[in-house]
Amino acid sequence: MLNISDNSIKDSVKLRNFKSYSLLRQSRIRHLSLWLILSMVLIIFVCLFLPWTQNISAKGYVTTRSPEQRPQAIQSVIDGRLDAWYVQEGDYVEKGDTIVYISEIKSEYFDPELLDRTSEQIDAKAQSVESYDQKIIALQNQYRALERSLDLKREQTNNKIIQAFNKISIDSVDLEAFKINLNIAKNQLSRTQELYDKGLKTLTELQEKEYKLQAAAAKVTVQENKLLNQRNMLINHRLELDRVEQEYADKLAKSRSEQQTAQSARLESVAQTSKLRNQYSNYNERQKFYTITAPQSGYITKTLKKGIGEMVKAGTGIATIMPAEYDLAVEIYTKPQDLPLLSLGDPVQLRFDGWPAIVISGWPESSTGVFKGEIVAIDRFISDNGYYRLLISPNAEQKAWPELLSVGTGANAFVLLKEVPLWYEIWRQLNGFPADFYELSKENSESVKKKAPLKSVK
Repeated sequence: MLNISDNSIKDSVKLRNFKSYSLLRQSRIRHLSLWLILSMVLIIFVCLFLPWTQNISAKGYVTTRSPEQRPQAIQSVIDGRLDAWYVQEGDYVEKGDTIVYISEIKSEYFDPELLDRTSEQIDAKAQSVESYDQKIIALQNQYRALERSLDLKREQTNNKIIQAFNKISIDSVDLEAFKINLNIAKNQLSRTQELYDKGLKTLTELQEKEYKLQAAAAKVTVQENKLLNQRNMLINHRLELDRVEQEYADKLAKSRSEQQTAQSARLESVAQTSKLRNQYSNYNERQKFYTITAPQSGYITKTLKKGIGEMVKAGTGIATIMPAEYDLAVEIYTKPQDLPLLSLGDPVQLRFDGWPAIVISGWPESSTGVFKGEIVAIDRFISDNGYYRLLISPNAEQKAWPELLSVGTGANAFVLLKEVPLWYEIWRQLNGFPADFYELSKENSESVKKKAPLKSVK
């Protein structure tokens, strides 16, 4: 039974038929299974206390950090018709190289001598402005001449007024003298009448005195009329001065109005000249847009318009260009509940599509074929897909990203957070709690545990 003899009986004796052997064999199997179960439980229990690096995983794609380094459409600034292509898809172009040439489709720009005709209009309007300048100068001279004529008329009329006033003064003195002579004549007539009544004077002498009295009275009347005429003349001269002032005021106002009209017409001509010059500049600049050039150096990836003779509208894309030089970044989206755990500069592990890698998210040091990065931008406004966008750039101190990596390549990102026991991470995942994270204190450089704040729902 010990099977130590050359003459074995194991083929002739069946041990399983013996009850004692069956019991002994079952006992060994049970002990072995028990040891295996206990070993597995022990191993699992020990593994639960292994350190696990918490992380936030997300999918994204490779992009560029600078907007000018991303693929862009080459657009037409004006409406036109495709006349000639100078590139093919996949061609490399330098900045300023011609991509396509378009021709005009609007009737107001069909004239081949449009710039020359517009230049002639500008010259004509410029000469019109010069003519108005000359007219304004002539009207200004006319206005000054009217002012001088008004001064002369005013001075002449004032002199007449002064002369009339002097004549009135002289006539007033003469009138007083005539009145005195009239009084003397009255006194002489009265005395002569008394002497005639007494017989001392003759009738002839009396009649002579009466004649002198009548002559003196006549002179007084004549002088009074003369004085009245002089006063009326003074009034007429003053009225004439007012008339002159009014007449020349009308002439000066008319001359001033003509100056303003000429000035207004000149300004209108200046405005039209400026407008024509603006049109000339627009026409000249528009002709530059017939040739569509590359805005930067890069590769023509796709032509959006096809053939010759196709119409394009302003702002319509004609071709797509990919810049030759660009700084890569990875764009990923994270859940809103994970956003408070992230901050600028957090390390990120990346796996790119097409590059083989073995990733163990909880033990990053055991991962192979992954690349390092750090968070450089976090959106503060939620995206249309309900997630927050993160931008990840290469970490200059770590392993460089692949040279053949291109924009649009898919990427899996793992944002590394706190290191916790494995059992805690399993418990957290089962309960759907957010990951914990530590923030370095500025005062004592100690790790302080932080959790996402909870907001009460009212």
